[in-house]
Amino acid sequence: MTSQDQKPAPKTEDSRREFMKASSTVLAGGAMLGSLPIARAAHSFGSDEIKVGLVGCGGRGTGAATQALDTNSPENRVKLTAVADPFEFRAKQAIKSIGSKHTDKVDVADRTFVGVDAFKRLIESDVDLVILTSPPGFRPLHFETAVKAGKHVFMEKPVATDAPGVRRVLAATEEAKKKNLAVAVGLQRHHEPSYKATIAKLKDGAIGDIILTRAYWNGDGVWTRERKPEQSELEYQMNNWYYFNWLSGDHICEQHIHNLDVINWLMDGPPAEAQGQGGRQVRTGADSGQIFDHHFVEYTYKNGVKLLSQCRHIPGCWSSVSEYAHGTNGWCDIGGGKIYDKSNKQVWSAPGNTRDGWAQEHFDLFEMIRKGERPNEGEYGALSTMTSIMGRMATYTGKVLKWEDCLNSKVSLANTDAMDSFEDEAPLQPEDGKYWVPTPGLDTELVV
Repeated sequence: MTSQDQKPAPKTEDSRREFMKASSTVLAGGAMLGSLPIARAAHSFGSDEIKVGLVGCGGRGTGAATQALDTNSPENRVKLTAVADPFEFRAKQAIKSIGSKHTDKVDVADRTFVGVDAFKRLIESDVDLVILTSPPGFRPLHFETAVKAGKHVFMEKPVATDAPGVRRVLAATEEAKKKNLAVAVGLQRHHEPSYKATIAKLKDGAIGDIILTRAYWNGDGVWTRERKPEQSELEYQMNNWYYFNWLSGDHICEQHIHNLDVINWLMDGPPAEAQGQGGRQVRTGADSGQIFDHHFVEYTYKNGVKLLSQCRHIPGCWSSVSEYAHGTNGWCDIGGGKIYDKSNKQVWSAPGNTRDGWAQEHFDLFEMIRKGERPNEGEYGALSTMTSIMGRMATYTGKVLKWEDCLNSKVSLANTDAMDSFEDEAPLQPEDGKYWVPTPGLDTELVV
């Protein structure tokens, strides 16, 4: 069976609205907020306890909630008071794990919510800040709902899996600014002293004019979870969310976004153009979903500087998670915090980290909230997400793509607003046990 035989009808935002349930209303440029819960006014906490709710109780959610509670002190009192996840076993595991490290700071009582729509009940509860770590395909809906309800937000990257979702996040980000709400995004390199110092040096001209950048996330890959006979198709895909584009965005979005975000940070914005190639060399089984196992993208920024981007999930190959910049007077290992002159002699090194970025981003967030400051990382989080989606579009189509065309794409991968339970229909259906995979050169209209 060819990919053409398996390809679904494209889902545009118009078709998405046709299937929308009456409880939600969506516009092409972002969601209307009027149908969501009434907002509470954000306040300055002073010495008050900050109540945290966790939406998405997998490994990253458990880690993020634990790190948020690590900031707890007599001057900064933080408590986990609610959790929500589609899977009951995952919610219980998270409570046990987080509670083992913070016995007196976990009090979820009757505020453990289970189900695809459990996030609604958590956001309606008396929490001050929500941690959003469900599969990224749900992030725009969850973020929008939290902002409407007047909650501060920490959300993991990527913040969406398609262009309509990115625009929805950008719209909610603007609403958060109006409401004076804090928005943090889990692109933690922005909070690491070494990265901050290195980017500052490069922007000050330490290697002259930048002429080329490189970025890598090459490794063996991630987990797979066996299909269980009793699972519905939607339940199976949500439990194996990494392998489905509507949920993860492909690994170029879910992981490589970190490296792409660093180059955007250095270049003061997203690229103007992209072209690339990729495919599935080892991901060929029934448990491989639809995502590629390798991508190579050439991005071009507005000033003409190129980014050569690689991400690969193939065991036994060269592994690297890193970023580099090359200039007229030398080059830089950005992640390593080292600058070299044209003769490859090291001339500068960044100060060592005092705390890893995953921890530091939470310390920074809660400290700023205490001070009455309201950081908002939503815009660069959304634009770096869109950069990774643009790269996926380029490798899936084999075309040269422009930023504006990608950002304004109407292709929507899923109608998450209409999902209330595991019995709902999954956006992607298998045929003969396999899922549609795009073929470069053939499936452009389904991707862009």
